[in-house]
Amino acid sequence: MKIAQVSPLYESVPPQKYGGTERVVANLSNKLVEMGHEVTLYASGDSDTQADLVPICDKALRLDPDCEDSLAHHIIQLQRVIEDANNYDIIHFHTDYLHYPFSNNLAVPHLTTLHGRLNMKELQAIYNTFDEQPVVSISDHQRLPLPQANWVGTVYHGMPQDQYIFNPDKGQYLAFLGRISPEKRVDRAIKIAIANNKRIKIAAKIDKVDRAYYEREIEPLMQNPLVEFIGEINDEEKCGFLGNAEALLFPIDWPEPFGLVMIEAMACGTPVIAFKNGSVPEVLEHGLTGFIVDNMEEAIMAVGRLDILSRDLIRNEFERRFASEIMVQNYVKIYEMLIEEAGLQGLKNESNPAYNPMLWSR
Repeated sequence: MKIAQVSPLYESVPPQKYGGTERVVANLSNKLVEMGHEVTLYASGDSDTQADLVPICDKALRLDPDCEDSLAHHIIQLQRVIEDANNYDIIHFHTDYLHYPFSNNLAVPHLTTLHGRLNMKELQAIYNTFDEQPVVSISDHQRLPLPQANWVGTVYHGMPQDQYIFNPDKGQYLAFLGRISPEKRVDRAIKIAIANNKRIKIAAKIDKVDRAYYEREIEPLMQNPLVEFIGEINDEEKCGFLGNAEALLFPIDWPEPFGLVMIEAMACGTPVIAFKNGSVPEVLEHGLTGFIVDNMEEAIMAVGRLDILSRDLIRNEFERRFASEIMVQNYVKIYEMLIEEAGLQGLKNESNPAYNPMLWSR
């Protein structure tokens, strides 16, 4: 198949440091190429991919201090995709709903993976208007607020099996990895560690919008001698950070669409202690790959039960459920389904030379 992947431009593919969507696009694009498909990636120019890269901007917009209007670059990206559309069998968008007014009129089969939260009231109007756009969820829970959307599948994220190294050792500290924001609840993670008299290492970025929250709520907690704030880390650093941890703390307070960091920890054999929100019950298996908790008391107690979990079994579950091959196979099935449906619709069209009225008379 000839496949176009359209990535957001805020981060490179894969991202240099923090970034979930672009990391998934990288894994998907590379594995599709390895499977023999012709893949073109529309992304920032500093991306590193096995696909044919169409650079839209020189570098990731979040890391470009001269970028004042990120929307402008995304509009240019959409124009390039529209101009090239007939070169592909299918176009896979990862740019949320931005392209809907354009792709709504595309003759080429296409789909959109929705990577973010969907429980915002404004999205009701979007998906009432664009109710025929084929969309993919990254967990079944993610799609609940939008039953009217044209869901064509759920595909869990996946990663290359060799991206992270399995560490059979118990681990030396508790870990928090991601972003410091009210919904990620790093404050809970710190309190869980302190209650267990455990060291905690925090590797996280702080967005400008969350800077005041950090200074007001989180920075005072960082003064505890058990707490070490590392800051934002890259993939190479992430492997050792997660692999050497006794557990990853994922004490979220929002409807997490997927939570890529959970399977990154699992790839290292590291168990996860997570609050029961969003996709957590779909990604983790309680008592096998970690513990799913409802409150702080349960989370604090779970730290003392980590010894009953097998790091070997956790790694095995990652390979069984979240290897990139599995993700790609599931997407290819959806690609083939949409291409077949588009072909049948074309045969139904009387202006198509291949139209066969007898075929559609039933």
